[in-house]
Amino acid sequence: MAGPSLRPHVHWAQRHRELFLRVDLSDVRNPDITITDNVLHFRAQGHGAKGDNIYEFEIEFLEPVEPKPVCRMTQRQLNITVQKKESNWWERLTKQEKRPLFLAPDFDRWLDESDAEMELKEKEEEKINKMKIESRVPKDPFKHLKKGYLIMYNLVQFLGFSWIFVNMTVRLFILGKGNMEIHLFSKMVGFLCLTDSFYDTFHTISDMMYFCQTLALMEIMNSLIGLVRSPLIPSVVQVIFGRNFVLFVILGTLEEMQSKPVVFFIFYFWSIIELFRYPYYMLSCIGIEWKPLTWLRYTAWIPLYPLGGLAEAVCIVQSIPIFSETGKFSLGLPNPLNVTIQFPFVLQIYLIALFLGVFVNFRHLYKQRKQHLGPKKRKMK
Repeated sequence: MAGPSLRPHVHWAQRHRELFLRVDLSDVRNPDITITDNVLHFRAQGHGAKGDNIYEFEIEFLEPVEPKPVCRMTQRQLNITVQKKESNWWERLTKQEKRPLFLAPDFDRWLDESDAEMELKEKEEEKINKMKIESRVPKDPFKHLKKGYLIMYNLVQFLGFSWIFVNMTVRLFILGKGNMEIHLFSKMVGFLCLTDSFYDTFHTISDMMYFCQTLALMEIMNSLIGLVRSPLIPSVVQVIFGRNFVLFVILGTLEEMQSKPVVFFIFYFWSIIELFRYPYYMLSCIGIEWKPLTWLRYTAWIPLYPLGGLAEAVCIVQSIPIFSETGKFSLGLPNPLNVTIQFPFVLQIYLIALFLGVFVNFRHLYKQRKQHLGPKKRKMK
């Protein structure tokens, strides 16, 4: 049972505008700290010089103070900050001339009046310098226009890929399920029919995918003119030599590839990734961070990015025999050796570059994930 109330050791220091009180109590529980009629009332249970007990004290300040103290507890002590109503230097803390026995100066924070004035002057100069620096930075008259454009761009892309994702998901469950019910006599036939339900994915989805990927070229322009902080070269590689190469060159020029089941998986993985990426960027434009969306933005790529790269690689491998047979995009050079640059050979080199690109981007995205979702470093006080 707790013994009679006792006074803890209290250390104090001041500045022109503030008073600092450090109460030597550890493991403080149920603190009751109020200021009434310029008197600070303190009562709390904690471990002090007389062990674990209830400690209390009162301090009548020399001059008027604000009635709302700010308290911060640590495991070893309790700190109280009190604002003076007028900025000046006090000759003592309490109204009574004789200092209470439980009260002592806090030499860790103690400054005399001249030192405090110097500190105050330095803070004022720092504030003035900061205002001068901010005034020198030219204001962008098109700031709100740029922000509105980025919001609309990300919103349109999000709606476009959402339409693709929903459309493909509905087709997957409705057409796939219907085909499998017709062929229940064989699991193998059912699987083949489910695969057959993908054959017209390109003809159903391609127009919207063309629109979204053509619009994605604006990401290069955004990086080029400095609207976004992403570097230019990765944007060019990802947009032009990544998805658009597969969409426009491989799938767009070969009708034989457009009915392949792999088209479904390519479009599906692309759309899922963008369902998290574009809303994240859109909210970032207006300074909003939704933690679940941030987590999905920097986590969903872990399975989806390799799967998307694998689907693109399968698409390229399946297209190589077709390009070999048709000779499309193969280039014959006028030279004595009659050398011809075979497009399938270019695709083989591209295939190697694709896997290297997946590895490089995987490392880049992992660093970004670590930066945004990793443990935050605590600031030293």
